[in-house]
Amino acid sequence: MTLQRETTTGTRTPSDPGARSGLRAVISRHPLITFFLLANALSWLAWTPYVLSLNGLGLWHFEFPAILGTSQLAGVLPGAYLGPITSALVVTALVDGRPGLRRWAGRLWRWRVGWRWYALALLGVPATMIAGSWVFTGGDIHAPSAAALAFVVPGLMLQMVTTGLAEEPGWRDFALPRLQERFRPLASSFILGPLWALWHMPLFLTEWGGFPDGSWARTAAFAGFCIAFNIVMSWVFNRTNQSLPLSMLLHVGVNNTASVLLPDMFPTMSADTHSLMLLVISCLAAAAIVIGTRGRLGLPAPASAEAIPVRS
Repeated sequence: MTLQRETTTGTRTPSDPGARSGLRAVISRHPLITFFLLANALSWLAWTPYVLSLNGLGLWHFEFPAILGTSQLAGVLPGAYLGPITSALVVTALVDGRPGLRRWAGRLWRWRVGWRWYALALLGVPATMIAGSWVFTGGDIHAPSAAALAFVVPGLMLQMVTTGLAEEPGWRDFALPRLQERFRPLASSFILGPLWALWHMPLFLTEWGGFPDGSWARTAAFAGFCIAFNIVMSWVFNRTNQSLPLSMLLHVGVNNTASVLLPDMFPTMSADTHSLMLLVISCLAAAAIVIGTRGRLGLPAPASAEAIPVRS
């Protein structure tokens, strides 16, 4: 039995490891592990006051201010910015230096992709989520209000500079290319998906996750959604020449539709039903992509592969 090692064109040019010592040498040998540990540590530390506050467990008699009708901007956003994007920036700078930083930042400006990908992110995602909600509520749908329709575009722009910018430079821009250098695309997605879900877990002890009315089933459905939807995200990232703006649009398209349109159009849909709907449609989309791409998820096959003998 043999396994094929993925060999792709390099996305980084690390400097001479022999010139490194101490902590920087450890980070250079294990950039992915360092990134995941640092992203979680920084975010979870920054989220601790939010978790302990009256917006969470209630152990700290303080309530985060509501901005635009939600405490999440004040409670969640600082930890989000301190996590994936900051960790990716630090590890890239230490491991790859200025050339690596230029490559990492360069993907943030890859807007020139086919219009079909924009249609998928801006129209396909809302349409799929609305159709899924219609099925899961038994057709109990209402026309969106003028206020909801008016906030769709501003909400999307806000999500781009909050959720999209905070997360995607880390998960997709930093972690995914490095994982795909070492593992097959599908394996890379199955590694990244659970780690992406894990990063969110402390927030289920706050208003973000519906605490104290949330359920373990909702949390499990969210984790499953992250794993399945990450396959969709990987496919889009690979097929658009690693365009980070498209990854951001796809990600925030889900968030924006869920927070702006669906509550207005499906007022009777419970949070548990909403979570189940997202899980099912993301699994269906992921399965179609895996089958359609034979597990390559849009990543071109390597020019050559080195066979590694392993014991059966």
